[in-house]
Amino acid sequence: MSRWRVEQLHADFQLGLKADKVLYDSETDHQRLVVFENRTFGRVLTLDSVVQTTEKDEFIYHEMLAHLPILAHGAAKKVLIVGGGDGGMLEEVLKHAGVEKVTQVEIDAGVIDFSKQYLPSICKQAYDDPRLDLVIADGADFVANCTERYDVAIVDSTDPLGPGEVLFTDTFYGKAKTCLAPGGILVTQNGVPFLQGGELTNTMRAFKALFADAACYLATVPTYAGGPMAFGWGCDDPARRQVDQETLERRYEAAGIETRYYNPAVHRGAFALPNYIKELIP
Repeated sequence: MSRWRVEQLHADFQLGLKADKVLYDSETDHQRLVVFENRTFGRVLTLDSVVQTTEKDEFIYHEMLAHLPILAHGAAKKVLIVGGGDGGMLEEVLKHAGVEKVTQVEIDAGVIDFSKQYLPSICKQAYDDPRLDLVIADGADFVANCTERYDVAIVDSTDPLGPGEVLFTDTFYGKAKTCLAPGGILVTQNGVPFLQGGELTNTMRAFKALFADAACYLATVPTYAGGPMAFGWGCDDPARRQVDQETLERRYEAAGIETRYYNPAVHRGAFALPNYIKELIP
Protein backbone atom coordinates (compact mmCIF):
# COMPACT_ATOMS: atom_id res chain seq x y z
CA MET A 1 0.00 0.00 0.00
CA SER A 2 1.32 3.46 -0.90
CA ARG A 3 1.94 6.04 1.79
CA TRP A 4 3.32 9.54 1.81
CA ARG A 5 6.79 10.42 3.02
CA VAL A 6 6.91 14.03 4.17
CA GLU A 7 10.13 16.02 4.40
CA GLN A 8 10.06 18.69 7.09
CA LEU A 9 13.35 20.41 6.42
CA HIS A 10 11.72 23.85 6.48
CA ALA A 11 9.57 25.25 9.29
CA ASP A 12 6.74 26.51 7.07
CA PHE A 13 7.01 24.30 4.00
CA GLN A 14 6.81 20.56 3.42
CA LEU A 15 7.63 18.26 0.53
CA GLY A 16 5.59 15.07 0.18
CA LEU A 17 6.49 12.10 -2.01
CA LYS A 18 4.39 8.98 -2.30
CA ALA A 19 6.28 5.85 -1.30
CA ASP A 20 4.85 3.14 -3.51
CA LYS A 21 7.28 0.62 -2.05
CA VAL A 22 9.90 0.94 0.68
CA LEU A 23 13.05 -0.94 -0.32
CA TYR A 24 15.34 -0.11 2.60
CA ASP A 25 14.96 1.48 6.03
CA SER A 26 17.79 1.30 8.51
CA GLU A 27 19.96 3.31 10.89
CA THR A 28 23.73 3.61 10.39
CA ASP A 29 26.11 4.98 12.99
CA HIS A 30 25.48 8.46 11.58
CA GLN A 31 21.96 8.69 10.15
CA ARG A 32 18.78 6.92 9.05
CA LEU A 33 18.82 5.70 5.45
CA VAL A 34 15.61 5.08 3.55
CA VAL A 35 15.09 4.18 -0.10
CA PHE A 36 11.61 4.00 -1.56
CA GLU A 37 10.09 3.86 -5.02
CA ASN A 38 7.96 6.66 -6.45
CA ARG A 39 6.18 6.35 -9.79
CA THR A 40 7.41 9.74 -11.07
CA PHE A 41 10.88 10.02 -9.50
CA GLY A 42 11.93 6.37 -9.39
CA ARG A 43 14.01 5.36 -6.40
CA VAL A 44 14.33 8.09 -3.77
CA LEU A 45 17.06 8.28 -1.13
CA THR A 46 16.40 10.10 2.13
CA LEU A 47 18.76 10.68 5.05
CA ASP A 48 17.03 11.45 8.33
CA SER A 49 13.81 11.97 6.31
CA VAL A 50 15.36 14.64 4.05
CA VAL A 51 15.42 13.91 0.30
CA GLN A 52 18.98 13.56 -0.97
CA THR A 53 18.56 12.30 -4.51
CA THR A 54 16.17 10.57 -6.88
CA GLU A 55 16.80 8.48 -9.96
CA LYS A 56 14.87 10.82 -12.25
CA ASP A 57 16.27 14.25 -11.37
CA GLU A 58 19.72 13.54 -9.89
CA PHE A 59 21.39 14.41 -13.18
CA ILE A 60 20.67 18.13 -12.75
CA TYR A 61 22.41 18.52 -9.41
CA HIS A 62 25.32 16.23 -10.20
CA GLU A 63 26.01 17.64 -13.66
CA MET A 64 26.05 21.24 -12.48
CA LEU A 65 28.36 20.60 -9.52
CA ALA A 66 30.72 18.42 -11.55
CA HIS A 67 30.96 19.58 -15.16
CA LEU A 68 30.69 23.33 -14.61
CA PRO A 69 33.86 23.71 -12.48
CA ILE A 70 35.81 21.06 -14.41
CA LEU A 71 35.13 22.69 -17.77
CA ALA A 72 35.63 26.18 -16.33
CA HIS A 73 39.06 25.07 -15.12
CA GLY A 74 39.96 23.55 -18.47
CA ALA A 75 42.80 21.30 -17.31
CA ALA A 76 41.60 19.58 -14.14
CA LYS A 77 43.57 16.42 -13.38
CA LYS A 78 42.86 15.96 -9.68
CA VAL A 79 39.40 16.36 -8.14
CA LEU A 80 38.32 16.19 -4.50
CA ILE A 81 34.74 15.25 -3.58
CA VAL A 82 33.62 15.73 0.02
CA GLY A 83 30.48 13.68 0.64
CA GLY A 84 28.51 12.29 -2.27
CA GLY A 85 28.11 8.76 -0.97
CA ASP A 86 25.37 7.97 -3.48
CA GLY A 87 28.09 8.00 -6.16
CA GLY A 88 26.31 10.33 -8.57
CA MET A 89 28.92 13.08 -8.31
CA LEU A 90 31.75 10.61 -8.68
CA GLU A 91 30.15 9.09 -11.77
CA GLU A 92 29.88 12.50 -13.45
CA VAL A 93 33.44 13.56 -12.58
CA LEU A 94 34.86 10.30 -13.92
CA LYS A 95 33.28 10.97 -17.32
CA HIS A 96 36.22 13.33 -17.90
CA ALA A 97 39.10 11.29 -19.31
CA GLY A 98 41.50 14.10 -18.42
CA VAL A 99 40.82 13.61 -14.72
CA GLU A 100 43.59 11.35 -13.46
CA LYS A 101 42.61 11.03 -9.80
CA VAL A 102 39.47 11.56 -7.74
CA THR A 103 39.65 11.53 -3.96
CA GLN A 104 36.23 11.02 -2.41
CA VAL A 105 35.84 11.59 1.32
CA GLU A 106 32.64 10.13 2.76
CA ILE A 107 31.90 9.93 6.47
CA ASP A 108 29.47 7.02 6.23
CA ALA A 109 30.65 3.84 4.49
CA GLY A 110 27.13 2.47 4.87
CA VAL A 111 25.79 5.03 2.37
CA ILE A 112 28.22 3.82 -0.29
CA ASP A 113 27.54 0.13 0.22
CA PHE A 114 23.85 0.76 0.23
CA SER A 115 23.98 2.96 -2.89
CA LYS A 116 25.79 0.25 -4.83
CA GLN A 117 22.97 -2.13 -4.03
CA TYR A 118 19.90 0.11 -4.18
CA LEU A 119 20.91 3.01 -6.45
CA PRO A 120 23.06 1.41 -9.17
CA SER A 121 21.47 3.59 -11.84
CA ILE A 122 23.02 6.62 -10.11
CA CYS A 123 26.52 5.42 -9.20
CA LYS A 124 26.82 2.91 -12.06
CA GLN A 125 30.39 1.46 -12.01
CA ALA A 126 32.03 4.56 -10.53
CA TYR A 127 33.26 2.83 -7.40
CA ASP A 128 35.20 0.31 -9.50
CA ASP A 129 37.18 2.98 -11.37
CA PRO A 130 40.94 2.72 -10.67
CA ARG A 131 41.22 6.52 -10.59
CA LEU A 132 39.22 6.62 -7.35
CA ASP A 133 40.89 7.09 -3.98
CA LEU A 134 38.05 6.44 -1.52
CA VAL A 135 38.57 7.75 2.01
CA ILE A 136 36.08 6.96 4.77
CA ALA A 137 36.51 9.89 7.12
CA ASP A 138 34.99 13.12 8.35
CA GLY A 139 35.35 15.70 5.57
CA ALA A 140 36.28 18.46 8.03
CA ASP A 141 39.09 16.35 9.47
CA PHE A 142 40.33 15.45 5.99
CA VAL A 143 40.65 19.02 4.72
CA ALA A 144 42.27 20.11 7.97
CA ASN A 145 45.08 17.62 7.35
CA CYS A 146 45.13 17.61 3.56
CA THR A 147 48.58 17.41 1.97
CA GLU A 148 47.55 16.96 -1.68
CA ARG A 149 46.42 19.80 -3.90
CA TYR A 150 43.41 19.53 -6.18
CA ASP A 151 42.33 21.44 -9.27
CA VAL A 152 38.65 21.20 -8.34
CA ALA A 153 37.05 20.54 -4.94
CA ILE A 154 33.34 19.69 -4.79
CA VAL A 155 31.46 19.75 -1.50
CA ASP A 156 28.52 17.42 -2.09
CA SER A 157 27.08 17.70 1.39
CA THR A 158 23.75 17.15 3.01
CA ASP A 159 21.90 20.15 4.45
CA PRO A 160 23.56 21.82 7.48
CA LEU A 161 22.08 19.34 9.92
CA GLY A 162 23.71 16.43 11.75
CA PRO A 163 26.95 15.16 10.13
CA GLY A 164 26.76 17.82 7.39
CA GLU A 165 26.57 20.85 9.67
CA VAL A 166 30.33 21.31 10.02
CA LEU A 167 30.70 21.49 6.21
CA PHE A 168 29.04 24.94 6.20
CA THR A 169 31.41 26.69 8.60
CA ASP A 170 34.02 29.36 7.88
CA THR A 171 36.69 27.06 9.33
CA PHE A 172 35.82 24.26 6.93
CA TYR A 173 35.82 26.56 3.91
CA GLY A 174 39.19 27.99 4.90
CA LYS A 175 40.70 24.52 5.26
CA ALA A 176 39.09 23.38 2.00
CA LYS A 177 40.81 26.24 0.19
CA THR A 178 44.19 24.98 1.36
CA CYS A 179 43.49 21.75 -0.55
CA LEU A 180 43.38 23.66 -3.86
CA ALA A 181 46.21 23.93 -6.35
CA PRO A 182 46.90 27.41 -7.78
CA GLY A 183 43.86 28.46 -9.82
CA GLY A 184 41.79 25.70 -8.23
CA ILE A 185 38.02 25.97 -7.89
CA LEU A 186 35.87 25.19 -4.85
CA VAL A 187 32.13 24.59 -5.40
CA THR A 188 29.51 23.84 -2.78
CA GLN A 189 25.80 23.15 -2.54
CA ASN A 190 24.00 25.94 -0.72
CA GLY A 191 20.37 24.97 -0.60
CA VAL A 192 17.33 26.79 -1.93
CA PRO A 193 17.84 30.54 -1.31
CA PHE A 194 14.14 31.34 -1.22
CA LEU A 195 13.81 29.17 1.89
CA GLN A 196 17.42 28.95 3.11
CA GLY A 197 18.76 32.42 2.43
CA GLY A 198 20.96 32.52 5.50
CA GLU A 199 22.88 29.49 4.26
CA LEU A 200 23.88 31.26 1.06
CA THR A 201 24.64 34.55 2.83
CA ASN A 202 26.99 32.88 5.30
CA THR A 203 28.80 30.92 2.61
CA MET A 204 29.24 33.94 0.36
CA ARG A 205 30.54 36.03 3.24
CA ALA A 206 33.15 33.36 3.95
CA PHE A 207 34.04 32.93 0.26
CA LYS A 208 34.51 36.67 -0.27
CA ALA A 209 37.01 36.72 2.58
CA LEU A 210 38.86 33.71 1.16
CA PHE A 211 38.82 34.05 -2.63
CA ALA A 212 39.64 36.70 -5.20
CA ASP A 213 36.50 35.60 -7.07
CA ALA A 214 33.44 34.51 -5.06
CA ALA A 215 30.03 33.97 -6.61
CA CYS A 216 27.12 31.59 -6.84
CA TYR A 217 25.23 29.95 -9.65
CA LEU A 218 21.83 28.29 -9.96
CA ALA A 219 20.02 25.19 -11.18
CA THR A 220 16.46 24.01 -10.70
CA VAL A 221 16.10 20.52 -9.22
CA PRO A 222 12.44 19.45 -8.89
CA THR A 223 12.75 17.56 -5.59
CA TYR A 224 14.80 20.32 -3.98
CA ALA A 225 11.60 22.28 -3.72
CA GLY A 226 11.08 25.97 -3.07
CA GLY A 227 12.84 27.54 -6.04
CA PRO A 228 16.20 27.22 -7.76
CA MET A 229 19.14 25.78 -5.87
CA ALA A 230 22.32 27.77 -5.29
CA PHE A 231 25.88 26.54 -5.64
CA GLY A 232 28.82 28.42 -4.19
CA TRP A 233 31.87 29.24 -6.35
CA GLY A 234 35.28 30.24 -5.04
CA CYS A 235 38.51 30.69 -7.01
CA ASP A 236 41.55 32.96 -6.88
CA ASP A 237 41.65 33.23 -10.67
CA PRO A 238 38.70 35.37 -11.85
CA ALA A 239 39.32 34.27 -15.44
CA ARG A 240 37.98 30.78 -14.64
CA ARG A 241 34.45 32.16 -14.22
CA GLN A 242 34.73 34.40 -17.28
CA VAL A 243 35.56 31.68 -19.83
CA ASP A 244 33.67 32.54 -23.01
CA GLN A 245 31.03 30.27 -24.48
CA GLU A 246 33.09 29.42 -27.58
CA THR A 247 35.91 28.09 -25.40
CA LEU A 248 33.46 26.15 -23.25
CA GLU A 249 31.94 24.64 -26.40
CA ARG A 250 35.37 23.43 -27.51
CA ARG A 251 36.13 21.94 -24.09
CA TYR A 252 32.71 20.30 -23.88
CA GLU A 253 33.08 18.73 -27.32
CA ALA A 254 36.63 17.58 -26.58
CA ALA A 255 35.50 15.97 -23.31
CA GLY A 256 33.01 13.85 -25.24
CA ILE A 257 30.58 13.67 -22.33
CA GLU A 258 26.83 13.25 -22.58
CA THR A 259 24.69 15.51 -20.39
CA ARG A 260 20.97 16.08 -19.97
CA TYR A 261 21.05 19.45 -18.19
CA TYR A 262 24.50 20.98 -18.50
CA ASN A 263 25.62 22.69 -21.68
CA PRO A 264 27.93 25.68 -22.23
CA ALA A 265 25.04 28.13 -22.62
CA VAL A 266 23.51 26.93 -19.35
CA HIS A 267 26.97 27.20 -17.77
CA ARG A 268 27.23 30.88 -18.66
CA GLY A 269 23.63 31.67 -17.79
CA ALA A 270 23.72 29.92 -14.42
CA PHE A 271 25.64 32.85 -12.93
CA ALA A 272 22.83 35.30 -13.80
CA LEU A 273 20.99 35.85 -10.53
CA PRO A 274 17.51 37.24 -9.80
CA ASN A 275 17.47 40.25 -7.52
CA TYR A 276 16.13 38.43 -4.46
CA ILE A 277 19.19 36.18 -4.55
CA LYS A 278 21.59 39.06 -5.24
CA GLU A 279 20.26 40.71 -2.10
CA LEU A 280 21.37 37.71 -0.05
CA ILE A 281 24.99 38.09 -1.09
CA PRO A 282 27.01 40.45 1.14
